[in-house]
Amino acid sequence: MPYAMPAEWAEQEWIWIGFPAAADLWEDDLVPAQRQVATFANVIARSGQQVRMVVRDEESAAAARQLTHPSIIFEHHPYGDIWLRDTGPLTLLGKGGRAARRFGFNGWGEKYVLKGDQKTGASLVKAGKLKDLGKADWILEGGAIDTDGTGLVVTTQQCLLNPNRNPKLSRNDIERRLERDLGFKRILWLGNGLLGDHTDGHVDNLARFYGPGRIAIPKAMDDGDPNADTYEDAAERAANFGLEVARIPSPGAMGGGKDVEPASYMNFVIANRVVVVPTYGSRQDDAAVEAIGALFPGRKTVGRPANAVLTGGGSFHCCSQHVPRA
Repeated sequence: MPYAMPAEWAEQEWIWIGFPAAADLWEDDLVPAQRQVATFANVIARSGQQVRMVVRDEESAAAARQLTHPSIIFEHHPYGDIWLRDTGPLTLLGKGGRAARRFGFNGWGEKYVLKGDQKTGASLVKAGKLKDLGKADWILEGGAIDTDGTGLVVTTQQCLLNPNRNPKLSRNDIERRLERDLGFKRILWLGNGLLGDHTDGHVDNLARFYGPGRIAIPKAMDDGDPNADTYEDAAERAANFGLEVARIPSPGAMGGGKDVEPASYMNFVIANRVVVVPTYGSRQDDAAVEAIGALFPGRKTVGRPANAVLTGGGSFHCCSQHVPRA
């Protein structure tokens, strides 16, 4: 394949960030989520990296301008909600330079089918003046995969093998498509993702590469963590695969009653000079930010609140999409 997906720590030219705009989706959390997304964007903008804030209309643009750093660029695009990691294009590098690959999107297994999400990817590709490799013939969300840039990808069986995405494709079919469309030659299959994750177990809430052959996975810090077994299973699979595994404190149980929220520090964003870690008001916040910072000694690592963003189903990594430098 002439193109392949680089690791997130490869030099980036810009990063797109989606701004919350749908009052009917966010309800009372709309304004708090807008503030938290803006704070996240400002950290990256102040580091000197280009940030392109994706807004839906003039009303959301006006709200964003009041909250964001003056260097941030505003782009109007169609979107149902802010999760650009899943609706946006994946940018690849190769001998032909830089190119974007788009994928089918069905609202995370037809659970949240929102007007505009089907048009987001093509709109971003056009605005970014990226070479368009077209839309692949299967459904894939960017949050379902992570790579260390060597041709290795990590994902979960719960998501990629879920019949609500590609019911006619076998595991072998999906593996061949991962190589054909994104250049991945080796696949680490983890099991389930986090409880309460409406994405059916996106890996960017469970396991993230921080270097070639090196992967970070949460560790439960108390007996009440609902994902303790999932973390241990993922760590065991990664170690058996031959990877170096770093364990990061988990925020523990977030949410009340049956509504367990998929809070994860793994939803951090790697930018050129900073790593931004979502925090949730857990007693593990500071320890997690410090632990992730140790994985990226060449970058400043900061934690920023994301509890309001989490009410929408994701966090900072989910609402952003980076574009590597050609």
